Amino acid sequence: MNAQTAILQRDVTPVGNDYEVVRRAIEKISLDYRDQPSLEELAADVGDTPTGLQKLFTRWAGLSPKGFLQAVTLDHARRLLDQGMPLLDTAFEVGMSGPGRLHDLFVTHEAMSPGDYKSRGKGLIIRYGYHLSPFGIALVMVTDRGLAGLAFCDHGGERAAFEDMSGRWPNATYVEDLSATTPYAGRVFEPSRWRADEPLRVVLIGTDFQVRVWEALLKIPMNRARTYSSIAAEIGNPTASRAVGAAVGANPVSFVVPCHRALGKSGALTGYHWGLTRKRAILGWEAGQVAS
Repeated sequence: MNAQTAILQRDVTPVGNDYEVVRRAIEKISLDYRDQPSLEELAADVGDTPTGLQKLFTRWAGLSPKGFLQAVTLDHARRLLDQGMPLLDTAFEVGMSGPGRLHDLFVTHEAMSPGDYKSRGKGLIIRYGYHLSPFGIALVMVTDRGLAGLAFCDHGGERAAFEDMSGRWPNATYVEDLSATTPYAGRVFEPSRWRADEPLRVVLIGTDFQVRVWEALLKIPMNRARTYSSIAAEIGNPTASRAVGAAVGANPVSFVVPCHRALGKSGALTGYHWGLTRKRAILGWEAGQVAS
């Protein structure tokens, strides 16, 4: 089964090309946020009508383009406090009713032993599949112990995403198996299934230091953020901010282990392994989930 066939067999978004249109709108917002682009300008840029874009964007994110602009532009991201200021600290200014209550993704995790990691995946069978997600194509990787990898790409980037992920554990055996990955994709991207009584099993494959960083990321609630320095202090290495940043960038389970909630110095958004536009999209989508 080829990658395109696999992708088409599992569409977990209401409309397959929603993310592409929204991605282009987010890029426009991200580049021109200081000019506060209007709905009409955004619609013209993505080739849609103002009404069509408003409906599509709101259905996708739970926020209007204006609400998204106010919630996650760089100006607002830089105002995040190290203690974890909510991303929607200005929600009331844009006419929202305020954050509602939502249980975050409940994750139960375990780490493979250092020996397992050093073997670079030798003896490990990793099953993988491509799925449409709210953030483009998701490459989902699982073992018999749980979700081990989650990566993102756009159409045409499937092979590069697979090579990126499989290069982390080059001695593992890889089997394309949608029947194994589909249940995980459904759980990860469906907020109604983020329940403590039905935890998502995740296995972390990395060094001791990386695993400690990833476990700290799991403690960051939705709609909150932490800087690398605060994470370094939390794991008992207050001078290791740069190493923390490297471990965040190496996180193999994107979105579920929320490396997108980690910020650089002074709360600024920094690079994201799967693209800064996608990081903004994830933050905005989460903001919409909390506000709904």
